[in-house]
Amino acid sequence: MGQEVQPPADEGGRKPRERREQIKSRVVDEGFVRIEQLAEELGVTPMTIRRDLDHLQSKGWLRKVRGGATAQPSTAFHGDVRHRTQAMAEEKEALARTALPLVKPGQSVIVDDSTTALALARLLTQRAPLTIITNFVPATQFLAGSPGIELISLGGTYYPAYDAFLGVRTVDAAGSLHADMLFASTTAITRGHCYHQSQETVAVKRALMAACHRKVLLVDHTKFRRRGLYQLAPVTAFDLVIVDPGIPPADLDTLQAQGVDVIVAGRE
Repeated sequence: MGQEVQPPADEGGRKPRERREQIKSRVVDEGFVRIEQLAEELGVTPMTIRRDLDHLQSKGWLRKVRGGATAQPSTAFHGDVRHRTQAMAEEKEALARTALPLVKPGQSVIVDDSTTALALARLLTQRAPLTIITNFVPATQFLAGSPGIELISLGGTYYPAYDAFLGVRTVDAAGSLHADMLFASTTAITRGHCYHQSQETVAVKRALMAACHRKVLLVDHTKFRRRGLYQLAPVTAFDLVIVDPGIPPADLDTLQAQGVDVIVAGRE
């Protein structure tokens, strides 16, 4: 048998895949990297780094900005999972604490692949026994082995940038179940509709919405200033929306005028 043919090394002696993995790690760890600095350190031209950043951006790992790349979320970029978890952490905790009393022991609960719902997932052991269904790897890792928690992990194709299982198999798995409640978030709310940055995310979230009796949307106020490419559903498709106190009065008034049942976290 002949030896496996390896892809040729690029500039700097590294294969493109190895170089891109190194770039990805740097962006995730440091939050921002400069093109010129990467080119110098990796021994390649700035043009090569720009092509690498284009590739990594197309996969959802980072966002190109002037002079470099960042893992921080923006109005149009969902952001790396680590940075998404850290962003608006206090607001997410407030949303989770407000949502927790809605869950009753013995229920079946779906938690989507949002870091907002992850904040709630970390509290759900307080409401055990529960059956919890999720496609989000961080939620699975946190809940695995927890006393009183029957954990159902939805399989499918693993998307590293989202740290979640998405795709047709995930949709099919969700379609075979029916739960009491869904807790979900969204990338953006524009003109009364929820939006996301990938079709795969939208397909799975729609399947999760169809697989439950009651749908609860958890959103911090920054969602009303972001943009998304693919429309998920109108906000009115959710039975309840929980927002943080930072929501501008105009946005709260708009939700209520649309007939949305809204709770502001922390308010009686």
